[in-house]
Amino acid sequence: MAANGEKQQGHRPGIYKQKNKGHKHGKHRTKGELERENKGRVPVTVLSKKQRREQRKMDRRHNANQLRRNKKDMVLTEKRRLGSKDGPPHLVAVVPLHAQVSACAVTKLLREEGTGGIVHQEQLISGVPESFGLLLPRFKQRFVFMNQNTADLHSLLDIVKVADSLVFVLDSTEGWDSYGDYCLSCLFAQGLPSHALVCLGLTDLPMKKRVESKRALSKITEARFPDARLFSLDTEQEATLLLRHLGSQRQRKLGFRSRRSHLLGQSITFTPNSEGNTGLGTLCVSGYVRGCPLSVDRLVHISGHGDFQLSQIDAPSDPLPLNISAPRVTKPGKGDVDMIDGGTEETTRVLMRADLSRRESLQAEAEVDPMDGEQTWPTEAELLEAEEARKNKRVMKVPKGTSDYQATWIVDEDENGELDGDSSDEDDDDDDMMDEAMEGDEDLNSQEEEEEEEVCASERAGAGELYDANMDKAAEEEGLQRYREARTNEMFPDEVDTPLDTPARIRFQRYRGLKSFRASPWDPMENLPPDYSRIFQFQSFERTRRRILTEAAAEDEGAMVGWYVTLHIIDVPSSVMDSVQSGRPLVLVSLLPHEQKMSVMHLLVRRHPSNTEPIKSKEELIFHCGFRRFRASPIFSQHTSADKHKMERFLRPDAPTVVSVYAPITFNPAGALLFKQRDDGAQDLVATGSLLSCDPQRIVLKRIVLSGHPFKINRRSAVVRYMFFNRDDIMWFKPVELRTKWGRRGHIKEALGTHGHMKCVFDNQLRSQDTVLMNLYKRVYPRWTYDPFVALPLPWVKREVTVEMQDLDDME
Repeated sequence: MAANGEKQQGHRPGIYKQKNKGHKHGKHRTKGELERENKGRVPVTVLSKKQRREQRKMDRRHNANQLRRNKKDMVLTEKRRLGSKDGPPHLVAVVPLHAQVSACAVTKLLREEGTGGIVHQEQLISGVPESFGLLLPRFKQRFVFMNQNTADLHSLLDIVKVADSLVFVLDSTEGWDSYGDYCLSCLFAQGLPSHALVCLGLTDLPMKKRVESKRALSKITEARFPDARLFSLDTEQEATLLLRHLGSQRQRKLGFRSRRSHLLGQSITFTPNSEGNTGLGTLCVSGYVRGCPLSVDRLVHISGHGDFQLSQIDAPSDPLPLNISAPRVTKPGKGDVDMIDGGTEETTRVLMRADLSRRESLQAEAEVDPMDGEQTWPTEAELLEAEEARKNKRVMKVPKGTSDYQATWIVDEDENGELDGDSSDEDDDDDDMMDEAMEGDEDLNSQEEEEEEEVCASERAGAGELYDANMDKAAEEEGLQRYREARTNEMFPDEVDTPLDTPARIRFQRYRGLKSFRASPWDPMENLPPDYSRIFQFQSFERTRRRILTEAAAEDEGAMVGWYVTLHIIDVPSSVMDSVQSGRPLVLVSLLPHEQKMSVMHLLVRRHPSNTEPIKSKEELIFHCGFRRFRASPIFSQHTSADKHKMERFLRPDAPTVVSVYAPITFNPAGALLFKQRDDGAQDLVATGSLLSCDPQRIVLKRIVLSGHPFKINRRSAVVRYMFFNRDDIMWFKPVELRTKWGRRGHIKEALGTHGHMKCVFDNQLRSQDTVLMNLYKRVYPRWTYDPFVALPLPWVKREVTVEMQDLDDME
């Protein structure tokens, strides 16, 4: 007991008290004991099990069988709809991939009587020869076949966008040639529907060689087509097997066309407007609706011609009815070919007319108010003050490169003189012009003069006169200059020379330094160009895209899928009819809301291996994005997850690149192809990829690197020269952080003298072979050169690189 009579504090066991195991009596705790111990607490696992409502094994098996049965019924329903009387005819395009094969031989065999088909019309699609309808009463299906010439690349890409199946015609020995491989690269990048491979001429070989040839051809095709089936098409029985395969194979869905109504024009007429000779008129296009229901109030896009409005939709009689009991007629001069007599009475009724209050507008650009940025009007006193300042301004001639401080000591004899015109470069925001001004070097000019003298000497000697006669000297010099610029950018990324005749603070006044490229802030709404007042932007592009695609999938108004309709398109130029009469197909697609408006679109592409020429930023390219085809001048940037992205001066061959361009809004998914047009009119495939997003606030920063060299090194301190050439420039860029190629970081401490030497302090001692660098950044934007009209490409010819490697090595 304590001396003062207080109660002694009891002992409390600590955390290290020994706890012996309980007696193992062999019994388990009951549920009541567990509930009393837990006192109402329920484990998380028990809660999740209650929410899942765990089923027994038999119930899980029944649910799996029901899901499997529902999916199977959905696939069978889709197969029955395609090619049946409830759906559109199965559109098949026959594409030859070799110069020695012909698509006409395939379609001729499919029209034979032994296949069980009934040929309906010899030219079912207006303007497209060798197109016909084929009815198969045995399979209760109908087909539309068309031979597509691969020489017209635009028509080939348009047809593949709407075709249900493709039949690739291969050579029995090589499979496809170089141009066929080029076409396959374009088709795979755009999105390939269901397809089949056909080979002709195997029955002419002996049995042993026939098996070996087919095995070798299968080995060639399995790299490109791992799951495709190879058919030998030489007899009517093999043609029947091909038709059965085309009608029963699983259809591959392409996202960019399954979410939009599309139509291939089969009957096309043009009626000029009565209001003067404007070259516009009403285009009536008849065809089968595919994809999803077509609304008359939506805008339609004709591939290669632009966006237009509809006035009404008619429902004429179906030109390819699935009537098994129709009379069979033999066409004279074609042998025993079964034909259906299409002489039924033509009946047309109006399905719907456009509502002017609900019809979408063709407005593509936002209305620009030039006074939107003005807030106040200058007063009379301010105008008088500006006029006096202009009159009293001292203007004199000074030597080129003279600073303002030096100009004050020069006596001006001619008061009416003018300043040097170099100051106009301050307002020039053209990055390409500035790059060319910085890259001008006397050594490069002297080197080009020496090369010209060598060429002249070789011409006097008479060596290779026939070869040089077909060579474009200007194109060769331009190509060599591009390779030199790309090689310089690869060896010295973003490094530029400080000009001697212009102060650096004026030459690089639009650039700024960043403490951290990742973490430093940059306002996306700061100093936007005037072109940004013409575009549209979303508060959340992804949320808008999901909402519009969901509404489009649930829409059930308009012309249903499978209906044969006639669309009345108003204010269409007569050039559309000229294109149809020349034999090119007409592909029409219904646009989703907002898809006619201009914005900044970003595409994620990867350079195609077949292209080796340097592609510079802001160079005009040809785009195939979804159903659209246009020309524009994009900028390239890195694909990162940060809020700022570094601009790439050239399209990189080893990494994915984001291409930013002014273009109409398109909701992804959509494939993208980039072409470059040569001087002779041909087009080369540059890059392939897909649509990324629509975001005008994506910040793309152009980086330039100013370099200097250590002159004197004293531990962590060093004197650096050749970065700047006057004292004012050093004081202007003093807050910007420095770095070196060997990983040192530092800052400018003070300027030494007046000729550009500066004292710098680094976090560690510099090495004499190190280089001091300064990073400066500026936001860049694409050029507004959007043009929806693209010229037709000339026949493709494989181009070889003629630049000698020794010319590239002269730079090192």
